[in-house]
Amino acid sequence: MTTEHSEDVQTPLQGLPLFAQQLPPLTERVGAGRPTGAMAHLPSVSSAPIGRNVDWSLVSALRAQASEQLSQAVAADRSRLDKIAQEELGRTIVLDLIESTVADRVNAGSTTLPISEQDALARALFDSLFRLGRLQPLVDDDRVENIIITGHDNVLLDLIDGSLVDGPPVADSDEELIDFLVFLASRSEVNARGFSEAQPRLHLRLDGGSRLAAAAWVTPRPSVVIRRHRLMEVTLNDLVARQMLTPVAASFLRAAVRARRSIVVSGSQGAGKTTLVRALCAEIDPLEAIGTFETEYELHLHELRDRHRIVHPWEARPGSGERGPDGRSAGEFTLDEALVDSFRFNLSRQIVGEVRGKEIWAMIKAMESGTGSISTTHASDAVAAIRKLVTCAMEAGPHVTQALATSKLASTINLIVHLDLRTVTESGRSTRRRRVAEIIALAPGERETGYATTHVFAPDVDGTAVPSVLPDEYRSLATYGFDLAGFLAQQEVRP
Repeated sequence: MTTEHSEDVQTPLQGLPLFAQQLPPLTERVGAGRPTGAMAHLPSVSSAPIGRNVDWSLVSALRAQASEQLSQAVAADRSRLDKIAQEELGRTIVLDLIESTVADRVNAGSTTLPISEQDALARALFDSLFRLGRLQPLVDDDRVENIIITGHDNVLLDLIDGSLVDGPPVADSDEELIDFLVFLASRSEVNARGFSEAQPRLHLRLDGGSRLAAAAWVTPRPSVVIRRHRLMEVTLNDLVARQMLTPVAASFLRAAVRARRSIVVSGSQGAGKTTLVRALCAEIDPLEAIGTFETEYELHLHELRDRHRIVHPWEARPGSGERGPDGRSAGEFTLDEALVDSFRFNLSRQIVGEVRGKEIWAMIKAMESGTGSISTTHASDAVAAIRKLVTCAMEAGPHVTQALATSKLASTINLIVHLDLRTVTESGRSTRRRRVAEIIALAPGERETGYATTHVFAPDVDGTAVPSVLPDEYRSLATYGFDLAGFLAQQEVRP
């Protein structure tokens, strides 16, 4: 490379936003995945076609070189390089490779890459090494709520306005997509997960709070769904402002949390259950010691340090495919084990996240301890949530009868809050509407079902939860801020 070319190339490269200053650790990002630090200076993908302005074949070629150089450097360093140090080293390698690429183009008589393309190439190469590669622009785009992949070239983007649009291919082949998912699953230094023909499903939390679910080998093509959590620091007042619930319903739920009533939030997929749980947790005193128990971190209360000062988060670990003498996977760590350990942590509250199956017994134990626990589950309505949880409990084995499961749930759950999700189309525009539709009180019952339910808030013609019947024992919530007068006034005017 001649001196003239070297000077021409080096000057713009040094000004690339990716290398303008040190990037903060990716794990420090909280929220919907919006870039921070130096990344924030890059052109917003929200104002450009989503993920379509990068030569991914060039990225793939450079990534192989960068990965080899990085591996050699890490292996040569006797003191183990941590993640931050590896990223710093990776930035240097990326800069050198792009500088060489641009110089080679100039020496070959081609036009140099515009600075915007160098910028996009640098970011894409860094993302391929340390983040989500071709998926990263999609995860970073604030328009996108869900990324739905059924094959490397069949990508749909579920936008926040309820519309579906086609997305760009996320790999050059299904095999390449699977290879990347395997790499992604194994990359975690703390909680690596297997993804193979022997373990054909994958559930993974991503930097920034997104959740990835994937399946392969048992589906015709690899299937992936990435769910972005857009609302992290959210309160009940915020949800009232979004018309997700009424002020009276918010005052009831706020008082229930403060009075340490145990709550289950139910709803369909994407209804906003996790968001509502975060808002409920925002009513817990900042100095209360909280333990969270999740199969994959979704609540992220431990990252909201301004709101929750003492949080001990536990995440289950599936273990490897090998089985020990007891039949368990080697290295497996369950939520039930985490809950037992947590009783030595002086916790004020134990919050078990999503209940899809065997997590139910961890939830029951947390609620039996009387700490005002909160959990979520999938169901079509509030009463159906009870039946769903009974089924989950009975999956533990034949020793758990329906009567036992029902009795346990009826005596531990105080309230079930059901969320309704609807897509409404007006004037050709689709929007999602999430509402708190029901709040029921649950108690042991003498009837055949073994439980009794009371609709404290029932859905009106619009599907919004409005005052219905208030059990006497819930009048005391007025001392915790429940707007009892407002409840009774609205109850009286109902037709």
